[in-house]
Amino acid sequence: MTKRNNIAVFEHQRLCIGEKGFKQTHLDALLKLNEYHDGNYFEPIAKGIKFNQYVGVIQVDGLTIEIHPKADKEDADNKWKGVLLKMLQACGKLKAESSGAAHVKRQHLNLLEVYFELYLLEVESLVRKGLIKKYRKQTNNTKALKGKLEFAGHIRKNIVHKERFYTTHQVYDSNHFLHQVLQKALTVVSQFTSGSRLQDLVNRVQINFPEVETKTITAKQLNAIQLNRKTNSYGYALELARLIILNYSPDITSGKEKMLSLLFDMNELWETYILKQLQKACEGTNMEVSGQESKSFWGSNSLRPDIVLRQGKKTFIIDTKWKRPQKSSASVSDLRQMYTYCRFWDAEKAMLLYPGDYAENKFKSYLTDDYSKHVSDETSEIDHQCKMGFVSVLDGDGSLDNSIGKSILQITGLNLTK
Repeated sequence: MTKRNNIAVFEHQRLCIGEKGFKQTHLDALLKLNEYHDGNYFEPIAKGIKFNQYVGVIQVDGLTIEIHPKADKEDADNKWKGVLLKMLQACGKLKAESSGAAHVKRQHLNLLEVYFELYLLEVESLVRKGLIKKYRKQTNNTKALKGKLEFAGHIRKNIVHKERFYTTHQVYDSNHFLHQVLQKALTVVSQFTSGSRLQDLVNRVQINFPEVETKTITAKQLNAIQLNRKTNSYGYALELARLIILNYSPDITSGKEKMLSLLFDMNELWETYILKQLQKACEGTNMEVSGQESKSFWGSNSLRPDIVLRQGKKTFIIDTKWKRPQKSSASVSDLRQMYTYCRFWDAEKAMLLYPGDYAENKFKSYLTDDYSKHVSDETSEIDHQCKMGFVSVLDGDGSLDNSIGKSILQITGLNLTK
C-alpha cells in the first residue's frame, strides 16, 4: 500500500520545509502550481509558503495538504475542520447525500476522497442504468463497401488487398466525447487512489466502463458541452469530471510529480453561503433577495454588490467579507465602495458583513449626511449609512449555523411579513 503523509493547516498559516514531512520537492511543485494561478494560492516565504484565502486539498508526491477555513484565530481549531465540507454542501457544490461526506469524520476522509467517491458512484450509476450511444464518423478498412469510399486512401492502403474498402462511414457506439471526458477523469482518479480504500471501487468502475479513445481534454471543450433530454442524466458526473480534470496538473515539476489540487476561494464561498441562507430565510415573505446585480459605472466597468435586499421601496446593500478587519473600523476603500453602491442603487443603508460574534455588533454608522455633503451633489436627499456587521459561522454546538440568514436580517433591522 502506498504510504501517504497528511498535513492539516489553516488559511493564512505558514508551512516550511522540514515541518510535518514537507520537502523541497513539495515546495517546488506548489510554487509552480501558484505560478499557473497568477500567485493567488500562496505567498512564497523563506523556505516555505504562506497560504492565502484558498482552502481545500492538494495532493502531490504522496503528500496530502488539507487547508481548512478559519474565520478567527482565537477560536479552537477542531471546530473549523468540518466547516468547509458543510459549506460546500450548503452552496450546492457537493451533494449533501454523498456517502463520503456523511462519514467524513468517522473515516478521516479528506475533501479529495469525498469528491472522488462521489464521482465514482455517479459513473457507476450511469453504467448500471445503461450508457448512451451516439452516431459518429469513422474512417477505416472494411470488407464491405459502406459509406463514402476514400479513393486516395483506398489506393494507398489496399493496392494488394483487393477485397477491402477504405471508407468513411457512420457507426453507433459509446465512443463519443462525453464518455471520453468521463474516462479521462477516471484515469486521473485512479492515479491518486492507488493503495487507498477507493482502489477497489476505481477498478470496478473502469472494468465496466466501455473502451473509448484517449484524447486531450481542454477547458474550452468542457465549457462547450451542452446536454439534452437524452444526456441530462450525465450532468452531475460531467460537472465532477470537469472539476477533476481542470485541477489536475501533470508533470508539474519536469515530470517528477503529478499534482491534483481542489481549492476554493473562501471569499466567494462565504458570499454564496450568505446569499443562499438569506434566500432561504426570506422565502414566502415580502423581502426580495438578489446576488451580483450589475450596473454600468464607467465605460466597460460595472458595479456589482454581493447582495441586494429589497422591501417595498427600501433597499439594503450587503457586501460580504470573509477576512476580518485588522482594526475596529472598516477601510476607507470599503467605505467608498459601499457609498457608491448606495448611490447607484438608491439605498439608504449598507452593511459590510464579517464572520464573528453577534455581540460585536455595536454599530457605528459611516457615510452620514455630513460625509455625503463632501462627496455627492447638493441635490442628494438620501442620508446614506454604512455599518459593520458580524455574524457567527458556527452555532453553539460548533456546527455550521443554518439559521444564519435570520441572524443577518436581525442585524439589518428589517422586519419580515408573510
